[in-house]
Amino acid sequence: MKVLEDLFASGRIADLILALVVIEAAALLLLYRATGRGIPARQLLPNLAAGATLVMALRSALLDQPWHVTALWLLLALIAHAADLFSRWR
Repeated sequence: MKVLEDLFASGRIADLILALVVIEAAALLLLYRATGRGIPARQLLPNLAAGATLVMALRSALLDQPWHVTALWLLLALIAHAADLFSRWR
């Protein structure tokens, strides 16, 4: 339990999640490039950016950074989410 407490208290949990997001992005982009199957980068990246910026907002809150830093990450998440929706809208 102490390890989990330390992961959250230090904000390292967010770093771990972000590392996984980067690995996911690389794997999906390589798969698409190699096979032509999957999600093209123009659709994948806004989605992953929205998630990554939400994780950064979490990290900001866990580290008790000023409210405007967390708000900025949330604003960036909104922009990325809107870009994701725009790319999917028909």
